[in-house]
Amino acid sequence: MPLCHSPPPPPSRRRHLPSPPAAGDSFAARAPPPPSCLNRSPYVQRCKKVDSLRAINGSPPCIPVSDRSLLTPVTLPVFRDPSMRNDTRLRIFSGTANPSLSQEIASYLGLELGKISVKRFADGEIYVQLQESVRGCDVFLVQPTCPPANENLMELLIMIDACRRASAKNITAVIPYFGYARADRKSQGRESIAAKLVANMITEAGANRVLVCDLHSSQAMGYFDIPVDHVYGQPVILDYLASKTICSNDLVVVSPDVGGVARARAFAKKLSDAPLAIVDKRRQGHNVAEASIIVMNLIGDVRGKVAVMMDDMIDTAGTIAKGAELLHQEGAREVYACCTHAVFSPPAIERLSSGLFQEVIITNTIPLKEEKTFPQLTILSVANLLGETIWRVHDDCSVGHEPYSSLDID
Repeated sequence: MPLCHSPPPPPSRRRHLPSPPAAGDSFAARAPPPPSCLNRSPYVQRCKKVDSLRAINGSPPCIPVSDRSLLTPVTLPVFRDPSMRNDTRLRIFSGTANPSLSQEIASYLGLELGKISVKRFADGEIYVQLQESVRGCDVFLVQPTCPPANENLMELLIMIDACRRASAKNITAVIPYFGYARADRKSQGRESIAAKLVANMITEAGANRVLVCDLHSSQAMGYFDIPVDHVYGQPVILDYLASKTICSNDLVVVSPDVGGVARARAFAKKLSDAPLAIVDKRRQGHNVAEASIIVMNLIGDVRGKVAVMMDDMIDTAGTIAKGAELLHQEGAREVYACCTHAVFSPPAIERLSSGLFQEVIITNTIPLKEEKTFPQLTILSVANLLGETIWRVHDDCSVGHEPYSSLDID
């Protein structure tokens, strides 16, 4: 019959130093340990606890958005906690597409832009060299693929490759404006889906994550085989509209086409649950003359109201200008045009400055040259929005709450 034994006691949690070798051991004779090492307790290094995100008055940091009233102006924060300067693992590099936005993002984070050399040879080839070590760092490359789209896209790919070969731990491509986003499906036979092709190129170049702002359609996130953080620029516009003296009962949000109804509906919900109107139009070409866009009808009532037209981008402004003409014909008192991405291809400036709009509100995801400005234009910055998202990604925090990545768009 087997004997029953009590279970052995659990091993001691105390750390014991190995006993010194025997006196006759040849190795011990060659290299005896110093006596001070035997009496010293083992050294334990503790990880420094990261402080929680700080904000004014104890409230969580966010881009303020008006909930019910349009009469309360809100002030955005300017800088994050200065202690973030001590985090040397976070690096921000800027391409040549939008250096001013990159500098604003770095200033919000309390960091300096990383040193990088970007040159173009006489034959048009692009040369990129990092001027500092990024080994083991979380690198964020800020580069919108705005016009010239092919130049800026290729520069981004080479920047990603340079960081990958420099042994960066994580590489995030921060793309405020994602070019080729409109080529996201086949509307006719024998067409390419360029958005998927660009997504594959960014992934193969070595990016580990992508941060984009206001994609033309949300399904483009599925084209990437890496994580995508999608944030919306509308909260910045909402905050600006909240500072204006506009009665909420006089507002109506207008979608310039049927495809933007979901975006406009979410925008209207945040804008004191304003009513919604839709411009039904037919497009017969890409970036072509005004005559190719035929406005069919207006769904909704805008008579005597302030109409806010909301879209993700304005390219040639043909759609939004024809829609504004229809709104004035239907009795709208004022018309505001709002968009995140101001591509402004000719003849957009002439159409937008023709007197149809009380104000044209855009963001700085795409840099705007001085000759493209006009009196009715207002440019808002998305640097705080992108900077906060970058910090949350770096700190492994969620970015999936209001207002950073969701406007309840379905």
